[in-house]
Amino acid sequence: MKDLSILVGGKAGDGIRQAGILMAKLLNELGYWIFLYDDYPSLISGGHNFSIIRANQEKILAHNDKVDFIIAFNEDAIKNHQARITKNTVIFYDSEVIKKTKGYGIPVTKIVKENGLPTIVRNTVNLGIFAGALNIDFKIVEKVIRESLNKKIEENIKVAKIGYDEAKKLKLKNKIEKIKNQPKKLLTGNDTTAIGAVKGGMKLFVAYPMTPASNILHYLANHEKDLNIQTAHVESELAAILMAEGAAYAGIRSMTATSGGGFALMVESISLAGQAEIPTVCVLSQRPGPATGVPTYTAQGDLFFAMYSGHGEFLRIVLAPGDADEAFYLAADSMNLAWKYQTPVILLLDKHISESTYSINYDERKVKAIKEKLWNGQGNYKRYLQSKDGISPLAYPGNKKAIVKGVSYEHDEFGISTEDGKLITAMIDKRLRKRNTLITEMSRPKSGSLERGKRRTVNVYGKKNSKTVLITWGSTKGAVVEVAEKLGLKVIQPLYLEPLPDWQIKKELAGAKMVIDVEVNATAQLATLLKQYGVEVDKKVLKYDGRPFAVDELEEKIKKIIKK
Repeated sequence: MKDLSILVGGKAGDGIRQAGILMAKLLNELGYWIFLYDDYPSLISGGHNFSIIRANQEKILAHNDKVDFIIAFNEDAIKNHQARITKNTVIFYDSEVIKKTKGYGIPVTKIVKENGLPTIVRNTVNLGIFAGALNIDFKIVEKVIRESLNKKIEENIKVAKIGYDEAKKLKLKNKIEKIKNQPKKLLTGNDTTAIGAVKGGMKLFVAYPMTPASNILHYLANHEKDLNIQTAHVESELAAILMAEGAAYAGIRSMTATSGGGFALMVESISLAGQAEIPTVCVLSQRPGPATGVPTYTAQGDLFFAMYSGHGEFLRIVLAPGDADEAFYLAADSMNLAWKYQTPVILLLDKHISESTYSINYDERKVKAIKEKLWNGQGNYKRYLQSKDGISPLAYPGNKKAIVKGVSYEHDEFGISTEDGKLITAMIDKRLRKRNTLITEMSRPKSGSLERGKRRTVNVYGKKNSKTVLITWGSTKGAVVEVAEKLGLKVIQPLYLEPLPDWQIKKELAGAKMVIDVEVNATAQLATLLKQYGVEVDKKVLKYDGRPFAVDELEEKIKKIIKK
């Protein structure tokens, strides 16, 4: 099999995510590229949870709706997914829980109980069943269990083998071959964001948990010692961003992360960072709104919220990765940009990137922490020194030669409050010059830290000379790129959204006959932004039901447009 999709479904509390991760690890051991999509309601128990694990011989960044296997922990895992089932879909179900239905019933619950194990161990039995159905060597199953579990390992291996043998008895013809690729790291976008920020020099992470950004805090807290950082779980989003800004003022590279409702509480502090020129990095992982919205699902509705966050006129830098590898690179770049330009940087993720699991292919050697512009110690220190590029030299508290101010009131070069009209105008102009400096840097062929000797601001994929162009941003990139490669189309994906590299987008659009905008929001925010720069799209493909585009779903929509 070149491409394989498996749906694992049950209720919250069944260990569905763990079951999906175990199957992803199993296929990873065979050398396949992995993408794992998780879907779950905001419930501790009950409801319907499912994961779709996709494995392919080539790199993939999105899932398919149609699946080859269903592993059903309960009846909903079959009933709720009829549209995903094809004539070739193989269904395994727990015959102790589900009445006889299409597929193969195996008494999973009975196997667990007879061995004196908790019901959560059903996910290990199902791992064995899946491996047996695909004729995978059981030694690989055993390896995955030993590397994934930390208790009752032998008992789990025993019941997995029982499930494996039950599936082997069916003598199914399905088989997946081990390929030459080496297994890769499997990480979520939140994981890679955390690692990238550390590589960009982060020493302190402060957050109040909010889905889907919460796991950045969890990952970093679990790896404090090996990453040589500190984490703080504070009482609110206000405390989180203010503590991060306080640390930055003192010279410690810091970051916070949240989602829409939490970011709404942070925007006044974003303005503080703009006025006081405090390096500030905030991860904003989008979910549907307004208000609580649908907190465990995905959206791309906060682009303008990020771009115009906080009151007043100052530079906010907004970056949007399209997958976990890009989240690593752009998290590092966010740290460097914030400390170079002394301004807020918003790293715009979404639930789909944050919580999906990817085969990782980033290169840590391509990023490093770039030293900020420091005061040379000569003369009287002016924290807000007027400069051609708008960037003033930094000094930190503790420097005996410098009085280091950080003020929210308008001020002169020393940081002394002022209401003088000429000074107000001069300082606003100074801060706004940073944007022009950044645009100049972005447009140079060799600058920045995202790649060695090259700052990527726009990605281009697919058939480069195609007259039909798909334009997208964020996690939607995964499905868009795969569809474009199937249909012979071109893809443009801006990574920087503020400032927008419109010059490069226009260059890539030269000669295009049809431009199709693809986004996971209701108002086509990227298309609206492009229009401000004189770029018009011809068609829009939008989705805003809280779910991302699947590859096969999007392919059908694009086919209908280009056939007209």
